[in-house]
Amino acid sequence: MSTYLDQIQEAVLAIRKKTKTETPVGIILGTGLGGLALEIQKETEISYADIPHFPLSTVESHAGKLIFGKLGGKNVVAMQGRFHFYEGYTMQQITFPVRVMKFLGVKTLLVSNACGGMNPQYVAGDIMIMDDHINLLGDNPLRGKNEDSLGPRFPDMSEPYSKKLIAMAEQIALEEKIKVQRGVYVAVMGPNLETRAEYRFLRYIGADVVGMSTIPEVIVAHHMGIACLGFSIVTDECFPDSLQPVDIKKILKTAGETEPKMTAIMKKVVEKL
Repeated sequence: MSTYLDQIQEAVLAIRKKTKTETPVGIILGTGLGGLALEIQKETEISYADIPHFPLSTVESHAGKLIFGKLGGKNVVAMQGRFHFYEGYTMQQITFPVRVMKFLGVKTLLVSNACGGMNPQYVAGDIMIMDDHINLLGDNPLRGKNEDSLGPRFPDMSEPYSKKLIAMAEQIALEEKIKVQRGVYVAVMGPNLETRAEYRFLRYIGADVVGMSTIPEVIVAHHMGIACLGFSIVTDECFPDSLQPVDIKKILKTAGETEPKMTAIMKKVVEKL
């Protein structure tokens, strides 16, 4: 574990050579959702390839950059592109940037993802504020020896997404006249999409949407005392009795069309922090 701590420090030191800015807000942008980066008044942009021990994103729609700057008048650090379990990375590699963010001063983490909607009241293009989650990835980023300097052995997860931040986001959405849902996100390993029977099962156990990310990052953020707020953009409808083959181009198009609404909410949330 000491080696892991050394790796975190090496990454932080490399970043500090390019920027000294303290960043209280961290942002992770999901599949097809890199546009928020355009709203950031950039101070510094660092490729993941230039940061020691950072994985490299293998997903085409993920840019692979760490962006420092101002959003809503606050200093932020944003990951334009994240890592997924299905890419072959370990949970520790996937969540390594969140560990680094903590040492850069991050106290609040905003996460986003594209997902499939299973709740019959949801339609493609809806934004869901994450109220809770179910981890079906088959692994946990905290498995193994615990490092007490990072967080407790058994972190509480009774409030994985801050109720205060959720209420703030809902109020902003109301003021901006943006329709939002509120529900439960389930993460599965992927990379294949689910069968009709699997969608029925996931809906039956209480999930409203399904994706392949986010939960490991939120678990690690909680482990280190970082407050989280999550947004899911419903890019396709996953109703077993009328299931259609997935069109990835259509999914990315839906994410891109809905993203400005999510960006507007996230920007206002950062302003109010």
